Amino acid sequence: MGLSLIKPMLEAKAQGRLLEWNVCQFYDKDDPTADTFSMRMAGTDVITTRNPENIKSVLATNFNDFGLGVRHEMLGPLLGDGIFTLDGNGWKHSRTMLRPQFAREQVSHVRMLEPQVQALIKHIDYYKQQGAEFDIQELFFKLTVDSATEFLFGESVNSLHDPELGFVIPEHDFPQRLHFAEAFNLSQEYLSKRIVLQGLYWIINGRRFKDVNRTVHEFADHYIDKVLKMTESELEDVSKDAYIFLYELAKKTRNPQVLRDQALNVLLAGRDTTAGLLSFTFFELGRHPEILHKLQQEIRNEFGSGSESDVQNITFESLKKCEYLKAVINETLRMYPVVPKNFREANKPTFLARGGGPQGQDPIYIPKGKPVVYSVYAMHHDPLIYGKDADEFRPERWFEDCARKLGWAFLPFNGGPRICLGQQFALTEASYVVVRLLQTFNSFSTLSTEYPPRKDNNLTMSLNKGCHVKVE
Repeated sequence: MGLSLIKPMLEAKAQGRLLEWNVCQFYDKDDPTADTFSMRMAGTDVITTRNPENIKSVLATNFNDFGLGVRHEMLGPLLGDGIFTLDGNGWKHSRTMLRPQFAREQVSHVRMLEPQVQALIKHIDYYKQQGAEFDIQELFFKLTVDSATEFLFGESVNSLHDPELGFVIPEHDFPQRLHFAEAFNLSQEYLSKRIVLQGLYWIINGRRFKDVNRTVHEFADHYIDKVLKMTESELEDVSKDAYIFLYELAKKTRNPQVLRDQALNVLLAGRDTTAGLLSFTFFELGRHPEILHKLQQEIRNEFGSGSESDVQNITFESLKKCEYLKAVINETLRMYPVVPKNFREANKPTFLARGGGPQGQDPIYIPKGKPVVYSVYAMHHDPLIYGKDADEFRPERWFEDCARKLGWAFLPFNGGPRICLGQQFALTEASYVVVRLLQTFNSFSTLSTEYPPRKDNNLTMSLNKGCHVKVE
């Protein structure tokens, strides 16, 4: 039944080493170059691959042959019927509805980030003045939940507004607002365990799991009730000054369940992925002062040292011109892909492009119902693709000829018809925050000596013990 794998997997997950455990499975085979194998886990036969052509088969070439399997049942208690849990026509309808929300005009509105970044800078400056170390990952998660709720609901939860730092805290008008972030995090921990258990996912369904989901739903429903009380003319009026996701979505549907589910799906993508990307970026910059200095030089040459007029020059277009900044972000996404692994299930007899035949270069048959796990993390760390230094943080690789020929071997935002709608939004936000922090502070040093770092792998990836830094 493959039950013996569950314990070491859960132990590796608890230790922050699940992704390394997964990579080791490729090397524990008779053929050290094997990139696709079968294993039995919790009574289910699972194909696992890191081959770029096989991943292309699943996500693009044979897209219609694969579905999400029981993902809806696994993740539905939190995310409902959203773009990440639906298949077929439901997914197509969700994507059509959400695509306009991530048009370039919305992506280019970096101005809305500045108030949240100012709050973040105030926290970091406090620790700098104290000469104290602090967990910058915790601050990044607060930053992204603040910016995401502002974008989604038109009202930030202001989790960075600490009264001890002089922030004026308005009275919270409903209790769920105070506990939302904690409940959202805890629900994701439960969901990740449901995924590990595959067909036995239903075992994780206790009272605490249901309670935190209820807290998240009540939080979202507060804003949805507010927007549904508005007339069409009121919606148009409030949309003139700023783009608010929920207000625009309400122009397409007045169904409260649809509004809640889609908003929570986008919140998951917009908050956790960007916070993880920023945390790993500063973790590596703190370990490599020479890279930080080189990046800082580019930023200050392009945007100045952070005066008010300098900040006005940071736009969607100008950020895209910073080549070394793009290389640093790409290298972070390579080493620490925000969604390190994913899976699909064959909904009809089909095949993967590689793995069969005497040399492993022929297609292999995939029967109906077979789950296929694709490990982006393992692919991004494959020395046959990225060389002997695949486990080293080296942004310069993105200026070499081999980087231009990667194709499906670099997949930070998925691919094919389900490619991430919000990738430019996330890249713009992360780039903006990096620029503003390196304008404001001279250096960040990482205090952890453990490498590779321990990682939490829930629905997205983050540092298991946080990112503890000191700032000058």
